[in-house]
Amino acid sequence: MQLLQVTTLLLMLLLLILLCPEHSASEIECERWADLDSGVFQKEGQIILAGYFPIHSQDVPQELSFESAPGKTRCKGFNLRAFRWSQAMIYFIEEINRNPNLLPNITLGYRLYDTCWLVALSMRSALSAVSQPLKRNSTGACSSPSIPVIIGDSGSSLTIAISRLLNLFRVPLVSYFASCACLSDRKNFPYFFRTVPSDSYQASALARLIKHFGWTWVGAMGADDAYGRTALEMFSAEVTRLGMCLAFRAIIPKVPTQQQLQELVQIIRDSTARVLVAVATEEDMQPLIEEMIRQNVTGRQWVASEAWVTSTLFSTIYPSLSGTIGFAIRRADIPGLKTFLQNLQPLAEPYNPSAIEFWETQFQCSFNKDLPLSMGDPVQFNRTCTGQERIEDTETIYNDVSQLRVTYNLHKAVYAVAHALHSLLMCQKEGGNSDKQQQCPDILNLQPWQVIQYLKEVNFTNMFGDTVNFDEYGDPAGSYDIINWHKGEEGRPLEFATVGRFDSSLPTEQQLVIHQDKLMWHAGSKEVPVSVCSASCLPGYRKATRKGEPVCCYDCVPCAEGTISNSIDQSECTFCPEDLWSNPQRNSCVEKQIEFLSYTEGFGMALAATAILGVVATVTVATIFLRHRDTPLVRANNSELSFLLLLSLTFCFLCALTFLGQPSRWACPLRRTAFGLTFALCLSCLLSKTLVVLMAFRATLPGDNTARWFRPPQQRMGVFLCSALQCAICVAWLTTAPPYPVKNNWLYRDRIILECHLGSVALFCCVLGYIGCLAVFCFILAFLARKLPGNFNEAKFITFSMLIFCAVWIAYIPAYVSSPGKFTVAVEIFAILASSFGVLLCIFAPKCYIIIFMPEKNTKKYLMSQKVSR
Repeated sequence: MQLLQVTTLLLMLLLLILLCPEHSASEIECERWADLDSGVFQKEGQIILAGYFPIHSQDVPQELSFESAPGKTRCKGFNLRAFRWSQAMIYFIEEINRNPNLLPNITLGYRLYDTCWLVALSMRSALSAVSQPLKRNSTGACSSPSIPVIIGDSGSSLTIAISRLLNLFRVPLVSYFASCACLSDRKNFPYFFRTVPSDSYQASALARLIKHFGWTWVGAMGADDAYGRTALEMFSAEVTRLGMCLAFRAIIPKVPTQQQLQELVQIIRDSTARVLVAVATEEDMQPLIEEMIRQNVTGRQWVASEAWVTSTLFSTIYPSLSGTIGFAIRRADIPGLKTFLQNLQPLAEPYNPSAIEFWETQFQCSFNKDLPLSMGDPVQFNRTCTGQERIEDTETIYNDVSQLRVTYNLHKAVYAVAHALHSLLMCQKEGGNSDKQQQCPDILNLQPWQVIQYLKEVNFTNMFGDTVNFDEYGDPAGSYDIINWHKGEEGRPLEFATVGRFDSSLPTEQQLVIHQDKLMWHAGSKEVPVSVCSASCLPGYRKATRKGEPVCCYDCVPCAEGTISNSIDQSECTFCPEDLWSNPQRNSCVEKQIEFLSYTEGFGMALAATAILGVVATVTVATIFLRHRDTPLVRANNSELSFLLLLSLTFCFLCALTFLGQPSRWACPLRRTAFGLTFALCLSCLLSKTLVVLMAFRATLPGDNTARWFRPPQQRMGVFLCSALQCAICVAWLTTAPPYPVKNNWLYRDRIILECHLGSVALFCCVLGYIGCLAVFCFILAFLARKLPGNFNEAKFITFSMLIFCAVWIAYIPAYVSSPGKFTVAVEIFAILASSFGVLLCIFAPKCYIIIFMPEKNTKKYLMSQKVSR
């Protein structure tokens, strides 16, 4: 890098030597250097400021023979805006010279260069600035008083070129319109400052503007220069960061051919993007706009960069661009400037070549005098200018001061340099013989590098209330107005309406402000244009990116069950909390349906009715037995145990009702213990009955005294002991790990099953196991006694009842395991009711039938006859 700088410096010095006239050292003393700056307008002063302006937009091609020196560079395309900028700089410098509080007793001069928007001419102007005419200084020696600061250039590409050259001489450059973010690189541009915001701010602001209006699919174009390419790159990165996409990226050639324009317009026509972002200058955009109008490509929403968003040319001749929106640098109303511009005197000395060309072009006349020529190609008009023509009678960009934006940046630049020089002057005037005073530069013999530190420290508030300073990169804060092009009245040009602002110095949420009610879009519409690759996904859907396409092109897929999206364009559906579930629209979570076997549903009502029917049947049987308790049939079947059995069956039927309804802390223990105790009591009664029947017939054998152990007190004791053992197990269960209600979230995802957890599975198995043991033991004994005499024998009925009981509960186990949710409880209730009805019908139905329908058999004689016959 250092070698490159040294090489460049040697080349520049060689160029300067070649440009100097060939004289001896004594002859060249204090003579003027070769003319590098014809057409420059200047005014002498104690300190000279240089200003670069593209007063012409392009050069006139000339043939190069390489046999003689090329002729003077000629330019064409007189730029009224740039000429106004140059005149404004004169006005600002004269204003400073009149101000007694700023640079007192110091007169500023100026040298204004026309760079013709050419890099070569800008470089030539930079060389001119660092090689001023030789003068004798206070010691009598010849020296070249350098220009301490250069103000310019307007274009980023031009500024980059001259800044690299001026770095070799440590000359600070303050630009009023070069916004390329690349110029913030202090390693490559250590002496560069500017009053226009960096494009890094504009790229961020443009992307946020696109995001604000919901334009996720846009086309982007940039000029083929440092300004356009760098800004386009930064804008693309910012758009991607904010989750949006570019439909296409295109470069606008500086001098486009017709084919290039047609290809570019074809890209715009074929793209589905309806919003176009263009980062380019007015000169770059004009051929493209004209080609689009020629091909009748309409219906596009333009988003303009600050370089052309306030283009008076476009607003005047292209009404189809109405609705264009973009960021413009801040404007100001500068008092006295319009009067100064209108008081321009083309023949006043010193002659201003550009003012003369402006006058001739504006009024279509010629002075026909031998006057200094500007950079423009001479044009002869038939009419003679008098110099008395009135500018105020014309309406042009030159005297239109309604949109002073670049001019305001120029105002900041000139005053920033003035304040830096003022600080340097104040350093000199400090009293005392201090070291600081000795270090202060001599303002009348100033070197450019001595101003740099004072420029870095510039910080003042101008007459418009804006703070002017530079950050560590030489940049100001990013501050823009948002401009919207409104349709003017019939025959009037488009109007620039300020509809918001962007200020990077504010907190993030306050930086972008847009007044929606002031916006007007293409063709006067108030509805925001739509520019998306895919329509927004509504709540309840998620975005599914299409393979091989940008993220903005997607399909809308409904959210799965249990997930929701409650805003538009969600990339992923979110899961509902554990106790919630998605609604049918999948846009909100609602409480899961609580499910349990309820009395109010049909199935629950049927089971409850069956249980109540069982209770009624049992009570009916008990009533029949009670009314016929003195009959032989009732007495022969141990009426006490029968009534106790009927009571236990009643409890069994009632126990089934506890399984219905919502599980609770009292219902869960009740249903389990009630089930265990009632069935233990029922089976204990059956076991006692079986033993009584069996022992009764064994007691008929001679010498058998077994019957005395099965009298009623012993029977009651047996029933009590069998039930007490079950009761002990239940007490242990309730005190250690009782059943409790739980919410079953794992069986079904869309609903919650309320059920009773067993608490202790081992103790529950003990309860069931004990009931099973009683049933099996009772079945075995009844089976052994099944062939005893029928009229006295209940064993065969107990056998059938136990067979049904065991079959029901054996079938219950797989049915219980495989039944989901509330049907598990239903299976359990069914098993309770089936086994209870089995016992009731098998044991008591035959007896009730005899008692009611065959009373003749319910006699002692009949029973004894049956015994004798057997």
